[in-house]
Amino acid sequence: MPRTTVFFYQDRPGEAPVVRWLEELRSRDQVAYANCVAAIRRLADEGHALRRPTADYLRDKIYELRAKRGRVNYRILYFFHGQNVAILAHALTKEDVVPAIDIERAIQRRRLYEKDPKKHTYTEPVG
Repeated sequence: MPRTTVFFYQDRPGEAPVVRWLEELRSRDQVAYANCVAAIRRLADEGHALRRPTADYLRDKIYELRAKRGRVNYRILYFFHGQNVAILAHALTKEDVVPAIDIERAIQRRRLYEKDPKKHTYTEPVG
């Protein structure tokens, strides 16, 4: 199976919600951050084949990438674009189920991305 390319959704040039969330997490909890990065790497390695406990389908083409540290659950919501591209759209810390509002936010970002992938694909700022 070919590797899956993972991109971050961006609202505006240089502003990606999941990148910002990961940066904040890294400043608070290095181990939780490392667990999330490991889950992202597994997504890149396994793509559509990735299953529980690391990933699960939510609804409306939105999946959750799952990481944990102690009793705290971290979720990165993503969707696929084509066969081998995954877009990380939204991230949250949760206790039980992923709130509907967070899924709706990911769905909205998926729709925006599908209309204009180039505009909504995060690229690392230079300099």
